[in-house]
Amino acid sequence: MDTLITLFNLILYQPLLNILVFFYNIIPGHDIGVAIIVLTLIIRVLLLPLSRKSIRSQKDMQELQPEMNKIKEKYKQDRVKQSQALMQLYKDKRISPMGSCLPLLIQLPILIALYRVFISGLGNNLEALYPFIHHPETINPYFLGLIDLSKTHNFVLALIAGGLQFIQSKMMLPSKSKMAQGGKQADMSKMMNTQMTYFMPLITVWFAWAFPAGLALYWAVTTLFTIIQQRVMMKGKENRKQITENPK
Repeated sequence: MDTLITLFNLILYQPLLNILVFFYNIIPGHDIGVAIIVLTLIIRVLLLPLSRKSIRSQKDMQELQPEMNKIKEKYKQDRVKQSQALMQLYKDKRISPMGSCLPLLIQLPILIALYRVFISGLGNNLEALYPFIHHPETINPYFLGLIDLSKTHNFVLALIAGGLQFIQSKMMLPSKSKMAQGGKQADMSKMMNTQMTYFMPLITVWFAWAFPAGLALYWAVTTLFTIIQQRVMMKGKENRKQITENPK
């Protein structure tokens, strides 16, 4: 266990703390909120290949939903044949049902590390700084001079994070025409998708409310980045589809 903690500190906690303090030192006005936004963007750019794959996999799975619903309806009395048929469908379409999970699994240790950074770093416990990083006498935890990012229970950031999560979830919902196919299974999938669309933002609001506001800011910027990325990818897919359907 001690070895795992040491590796966690060396690989995640210490680098994230040092990058955050580095940007805090060089950003005009020394605004820790702006430093967190810059750090968030760096993390999102590094995770860009994985997040692209995740979004593509999630969208492919939703477009496959009508066929999946038909298989579930056809083999509803035989779970084994249902699983075999679904696996064959994934194989034929070259889709991994777990493809959208990897970025989430990677983000979890990053969130834990950032939680420690915001608890210790914003509390001016900077013993883990590298020798070549300037050691500020104190870190001002206020974002734009208004929001103390070291404190919990920031209602505004919690609502912003939850609202952005709702927008992201709505964007990934399958179209009504897709959901209209597949009978009873489609109705069940629609109900589950609707529940998740509203449930995830509520979880996000609670998460952002219960933890330091710096973490809520990180999650809000991450979600906004993902929304923009999803929009760009969907627009690109629509353009390619139009070109394919209406070649000059």
